[in-house]
Amino acid sequence: MGGKKKEAKEKPLEKMTAKELRETALEIPEISGVYGMNKTELVSAIKKARGIVEKDSKKGDSSVRDIKKKIKALKKERAAALEQHDDKMAVIYRRRISRLKKKTRRAA
Repeated sequence: MGGKKKEAKEKPLEKMTAKELRETALEIPEISGVYGMNKTELVSAIKKARGIVEKDSKKGDSSVRDIKKKIKALKKERAAALEQHDDKMAVIYRRRISRLKKKTRRAA
C-alpha cells in the first residue's frame, strides 16, 4: 500500500460522452453555449480552446446542419418550380433533395 497515487489519465475526447464533454467544456471560460452543442461541436470547441490541431476528416462533406440548410433551400425552390408548372426542374430539385438526405444519413 504505497503512498503514491497514480494520476488519473483523461480519456480521449472522442471516447467521452456528450455529458462528460459538457462538464469539461464548462471548465474552459472561452467556450460559451455548451448546452446547445452536440458531441462533435463540443469536441472541436475543446480542441480549439486547448490548441489541439484537428486532423482533416476523410470526407470533404459539410456537417449535417449545413446539409439540412441546403435541403430547406432546395425545397423552397422546388415549391416555386411546382407553382410555375415547371415539372422538369421540380424533378431535378427532388433528386437533389434525396441525395442530400442520403448524405445526412451517412454523416450521422
